Amino acid sequence: MNNFRTLDDLNVKGKRVLVRADLNVPVADGKITDATRITRQAPTIKELAEAGGRVIVLSHFDRPKGKVVPSMSLKVLVEPLARAVGRKVAFAEDCIGPQAQSAVAALKDGDVLLLENTRFHKGEEENDRAMAEQLAALGDIFVNDAFSAAHRAHASTDGAARLLPNAAGRSMQAELTHLQKALGNPERPLLAVVGGAKVSTKIALLENLVKRVEVLVIGGAMANTFLAAQGIPVGKSLYEPDHLETARKIIHAANESGAAILLPTDVVVAKEFKAGAAHRIVSAREIADDEIVLDVGPASIQEFETRLNGTRTLVWNGPFGAFETAPFDQGTVAAAKAVAKATKTGELLSVAGGGDTVAALAHAGVEDDFTYVSTAGGAFLEWLEGKKLPGVEALTAK
Repeated sequence: MNNFRTLDDLNVKGKRVLVRADLNVPVADGKITDATRITRQAPTIKELAEAGGRVIVLSHFDRPKGKVVPSMSLKVLVEPLARAVGRKVAFAEDCIGPQAQSAVAALKDGDVLLLENTRFHKGEEENDRAMAEQLAALGDIFVNDAFSAAHRAHASTDGAARLLPNAAGRSMQAELTHLQKALGNPERPLLAVVGGAKVSTKIALLENLVKRVEVLVIGGAMANTFLAAQGIPVGKSLYEPDHLETARKIIHAANESGAAILLPTDVVVAKEFKAGAAHRIVSAREIADDEIVLDVGPASIQEFETRLNGTRTLVWNGPFGAFETAPFDQGTVAAAKAVAKATKTGELLSVAGGGDTVAALAHAGVEDDFTYVSTAGGAFLEWLEGKKLPGVEALTAK
């Protein structure tokens, strides 16, 4: 997956460059509470403007469902984006039609314009051809820098991209390059960590990974379903009785492909789930009827670290336990620090992603020590599931 153009392949001076960014940041009381996505999108916008392009930024924000919702306007992002790119950012009250057209016509080389929320139009999420054509008419070149929206076949991610010469922005390029190294053509052995609450939300992910990895580590409450599938009582722990057969199929697929499945051998249990609850470490086969599994134990982490030795590539999605609540964060933190250490010594390429995963790595203080941490939740997960992403396919279409 390297058959996409990048900014290095473009001559943008004097050209109108449509940049599909993802500026869908969390906002509370009119203020941005996490500007990570703006920070990640800024280098592409800045580079294009410095090269003399007339940069026109497209983004969705929240879920207005095809209607104009003033509280979901992108206007609140003008100043934060201007600070991030180091230059003034103009704003248009619409993303298509006369207001967008006149704002684009007023641009000079090096200017940056932010268009209003693409989802204020029904045609966006419908990938309406007419809307895609109106968007494309505003630009000469299309650059997609929004990997986190690439799993959506929308007018601004897919339709417009197919109507103009296109390329990946720097953030999109970094994402695709690292995912290719991690899963497309990895250096082996390859180990995958899949954690979280439910097997049911990650069936496709498990089915894809078990055929491609040497070691599949299963953590979080979904590990309870795998234990229960093997006849091991899990007490009052969260598990999915309807998916015991699913777990057995994954185990069978691992046996067929030669992959090793690593489940907890010891666990941290408590009789209630709350911060600082009385707890104990027990063998995974000795969980009492009134106990809840809330984390993996030290022997399981030791086994994980042993498996990590010699591993060359690691992908990670989901925590090992209830990391948001101490003391049930210790397994996730210890595993994250072990991966960070191996990465820093150059022994390991580590790629992680998914909302809970990013939060867990930040909690462990190692989010900057992995090779790459994706902020794209759904798109990252669908990539790991082996699905084709419309926003990526549009860039590689001939």
